Amino acid sequence: MSDDSLTPTEGARFLLERQAEAGATATYRAAIFTPTATFEGRATLAEDGTIALAIEGALADHVETLEMLAKLTARSAAKKRADGMPPWPARVLRWRGPGRGE
Repeated sequence: MSDDSLTPTEGARFLLERQAEAGATATYRAAIFTPTATFEGRATLAEDGTIALAIEGALADHVETLEMLAKLTARSAAKKRADGMPPWPARVLRWRGPGRGE
């Protein structure tokens, strides 16, 4: 899926795309797509639920939504590993419509 196809006509799309993983941590390309702009950065997630997110220029509400998505992904990694599943998904993509993260 190209970045152009991720641009919504309304609301915002939130993307975490895995770039590297090292055991209990993973690094993701982080992006927020709105109808008028795309904001990109980097997220480092750890199995203990901590994250480090660097993304510039996006609205605070959008950054908060991406942080929540990253935290949920990080918190579920240890359980997935314990269940014998890959802990770090290759891609996490969510959309929030008007009034829900726009």
